[in-house]
Amino acid sequence: MADELVHYEVQRGIATITLDSPHNRNALSSQLRRELKEHLTSAAGDDQVRVVVLTHTGSVFCSGMDLKEAAGASAGDQGVNEFPAILEQLWTSPKPVVAALNGPARAGGVGIVAACDISIAATGATFAFSEVRIGVVPAVISVTVLPRLLPRQAHELFLTGETFDAKRAVEIGLLNSATDDVDAEVRRYTDMLALGAPNALAATKEMLQQERSTNLGEVFADMLELSAQHFGGPEGQEGITAFKEKRRPSWVPAEG
Repeated sequence: MADELVHYEVQRGIATITLDSPHNRNALSSQLRRELKEHLTSAAGDDQVRVVVLTHTGSVFCSGMDLKEAAGASAGDQGVNEFPAILEQLWTSPKPVVAALNGPARAGGVGIVAACDISIAATGATFAFSEVRIGVVPAVISVTVLPRLLPRQAHELFLTGETFDAKRAVEIGLLNSATDDVDAEVRRYTDMLALGAPNALAATKEMLQQERSTNLGEVFADMLELSAQHFGGPEGQEGITAFKEKRRPSWVPAEG
């Protein structure tokens, strides 16, 4: 549709979700939020989708909340109230989500980058937690950002609002990679992710996000149960058989 702000396409098991609102630097307007949420739901529920790639048109990945919509609205009517649901969708998606940035991200856009499993940016991309400079708090995005960042760096960057480059974003844990060829790096990651079994990937994501008991025995018991279930499950048995037979498992997409 010509008037949509977020596009959705599935090819060879990869769902590409494209933010396409360059006139306002892909700001998180009510329409963009609604369409992004719908497409994330579609990707999560489609058995043909193995990996989700979140990308953009224009020179900016995402500039954060739409400040024109926010102006004059009360606390209860702010669009930021809908934003946690989107970040949670990205964080808990059973399919790995790869963010591909050919331009900068600010504020809520950085929260999206942090919520994705793997984030790749062009070397020229920049980032900033600019909230304090307009009198607001980077509260919602802290839920996804703080688990990624080194604590000392988080304090510095959240409090100063300073702009930082992709190289530093990698160093502090916000990005996986800064590259001169984003498309090639995205393909490298999606090709690797496609080798993983769908249920095993979903279970591994869930495991990575769990809080763990301080009781080591309890943790080992829980992890042993999870491991045994998958060793004895259909995917585990198929993977073991494929290894013995020196072939690719059935879930690996055909080359083409």
